[in-house]
Amino acid sequence: MSEIQQATAGGSSLVERLDALYEYDREPVAKNKLHGWGTFIAMFAGEHVAGTEFVLGPLMVMHGVSAVDFFVGLLIGNVLAVLSWALFCAPVAVKTRLTIYWQLRKICGPYLTVAYSAFYAVILCLLAGAMVSVAVTAISIPFGIPNPDYVAGDTIPTLPWMFLALIVGVVIAALAVLGFDKIAHFSKICAPWMVLVFFSAGLAVLADLGATGFSDFWTIASEKIFTGVPIGGNSKYTIWHVIGFAWLCNATQHIGMSDVTIFRYAKDWKQGFASAFGMFLGHYMAWIASGILCAAFLAEGFTNPQPGNIALFGAGMAGLISVVIAGWTTANPTLYRAGLAIQVATPNWKRWKVTFLAGAFMIVTACIPAVNAYLDRIIGYYGLFFMPLGAFIFVDVWIFPKIGLESDYAEKNNILLSWPAAVAWMASFFIMLFFYGKDNFPWLTEALGQQPPWLASINADLMFMIAPEWILSVLLYIGLSYIQQQKR
Repeated sequence: MSEIQQATAGGSSLVERLDALYEYDREPVAKNKLHGWGTFIAMFAGEHVAGTEFVLGPLMVMHGVSAVDFFVGLLIGNVLAVLSWALFCAPVAVKTRLTIYWQLRKICGPYLTVAYSAFYAVILCLLAGAMVSVAVTAISIPFGIPNPDYVAGDTIPTLPWMFLALIVGVVIAALAVLGFDKIAHFSKICAPWMVLVFFSAGLAVLADLGATGFSDFWTIASEKIFTGVPIGGNSKYTIWHVIGFAWLCNATQHIGMSDVTIFRYAKDWKQGFASAFGMFLGHYMAWIASGILCAAFLAEGFTNPQPGNIALFGAGMAGLISVVIAGWTTANPTLYRAGLAIQVATPNWKRWKVTFLAGAFMIVTACIPAVNAYLDRIIGYYGLFFMPLGAFIFVDVWIFPKIGLESDYAEKNNILLSWPAAVAWMASFFIMLFFYGKDNFPWLTEALGQQPPWLASINADLMFMIAPEWILSVLLYIGLSYIQQQKR
């Protein structure tokens, strides 16, 4: 009999039934709870054929990516992302069967883990809130409720729009509370249908752009969709931006190891390759489709290319429904991760309570249009900030045993805060932030004055900092850990 069945037997109260929902928060997942390929294929397709695709695809159009840069860059970036999940994240998850939070506690100590978890929960709520916002942009249309236009300067939605966000957020929080099994089941139902809607909508509007057959596709893509010319004063994106976004927009999940929380339920590390269904159906096909929808929408003279607006334009009511479901299938696992993160800082609270608390914050952030407007920057900053901790896990699990250093050092020696982890984390983050900020933060540019030629020659986007930061954080952590363990 399952934990839920045990709790519901004999007329248990709702609170008792919620208390019985157990997700192996502090111990390895039991063998009889592991899942096969189908679960992870559905979860990745559901989470990544998602609301963000209605935002990031149009971002590429607005930032003037050329067709060659877009298609080639997406191919390279998504292959790198799949390899990162399959070769970095999944093997660690299957070996330890622990959440990232409990794994960090073993190697960094409880204090640093609480700090990581608290910050990470906030970012996860922001991302989940963005998905709630995406869903509401679709639900609002049949009710005649205007969507906020952040391009026009809207800073807050109307009260009816907020009420819809409340309803959507409550539904998402309730499903996240039910745990991994229910989230996976929801994705299995929704993912196939969403893929078809994205693909069909993209094909449908190609005719509006002048296509008469498949032979016209490349000409239309080059001249009317991915033209290489930024729109509305946006900066210019190149192939390196596309590769960076495709590979590193989920850096915290794969090389940052956040998805060990998900893959701890996998039977075999090779199931990490299930991420390909998310990357090539979501971050390839769906980005292309949403980019086409955005270009056709703007070509018709419309403004405010919100997800709901372009989906209605391309696929009618089916498009609106797909936006809602896409928002849910992304927000559900995101909020699930946030609940587990907060529970690290509130160990005496049940998971369902902290998940609902995270849900409340998610609903608030959904009502801030700037979250979606600057989603690419949020993704870049949070990847840069959290990724080093995942590098430490990789080093601790796979490298330390091979070079004679002790794994899980903080736990085995009752260390409350690992100073090598703290120094390597902050040093690698601030060094990379400096190299980005010297050209993008006016106060820092002014403070530096005339930069030396070698420093001035380094001018990289935020996404480009993540891979060098991973290498730097690994080197710092190994060196500092060697000093720590030799002294003891």
